[in-house]
Amino acid sequence: MIVYRNMEFSDIDAGLSLCRAAKWNQLAQDWKLILSLSPNGCRVAESGNKVIGSVTTIRYAHFFGWIGMVLVDPDYRRQGIGTQLLKEALNILREEETVKLDATPEGREVYIKINFVDEYPLSRMATTVDGLGLKGSGVRLFQKKDFASLIAFDREIFGADRHSLLKWMLDAGPQYAFVLEVNDRIQGYCLGRQGYHSTHIGPVVANNIEIAKNLIAATLLNCIGQAVILDVLHFDAEWTAWLASLGFEEQRPFIRMYRGIHAFTGMPEKQYAILGPEFG
Repeated sequence: MIVYRNMEFSDIDAGLSLCRAAKWNQLAQDWKLILSLSPNGCRVAESGNKVIGSVTTIRYAHFFGWIGMVLVDPDYRRQGIGTQLLKEALNILREEETVKLDATPEGREVYIKINFVDEYPLSRMATTVDGLGLKGSGVRLFQKKDFASLIAFDREIFGADRHSLLKWMLDAGPQYAFVLEVNDRIQGYCLGRQGYHSTHIGPVVANNIEIAKNLIAATLLNCIGQAVILDVLHFDAEWTAWLASLGFEEQRPFIRMYRGIHAFTGMPEKQYAILGPEFG
């Protein structure tokens, strides 16, 4: 018998076991953040007192809901558990006019059947940083005085307010937090966080590709010798080509999808890398 219940902080070790089985990158601090942002919005599937699956939700205020961390123990797959976890998440977000997620190609086939629609493609890209040829011109480390301006800049481009999430990112990874200003106005920023097998850089939000390149270059200089991943949008072929020139290779594709009214699109063409599939 499989029981579906609220995920608790005491379930984090089980969530990490699911991540390791799937070769995902999350750490305990990521689970803690999700549960802090959405204490009644995450579910686990349990069989015989063993957690065998998970799903998380985040509400971005009145803008849209987000579904992430759909994980099922490999020994329990193809039994409809993932589909039921998704239904649990949709029930949590039933009052939201828009629900979004980032799907794998396999997951997309499930989501289409319950009225999710493709928005745009993404790619997980990875490399080990050697630092050759990198130079982040005009970029500086984030300072606390930048926070209000960064949040206002991000809200317009992301399409929703995520100040609590970005505050956590800035506190957890100050060495990856860079901004670029012109005439005292933020024109782009980059954040990052440590993971189990890779440093995850993102979001990278910028008004143009040259700003994005400088932000990434500055951040990668703080990652010499590290494995690094980015979840990259495909709006500019020059962007992915430039990353490839630095040694980044595609690990796997994603598809941004939505269900319901598509009112809060943001400016995806200015999002050069997302925070991650679990957050958007």
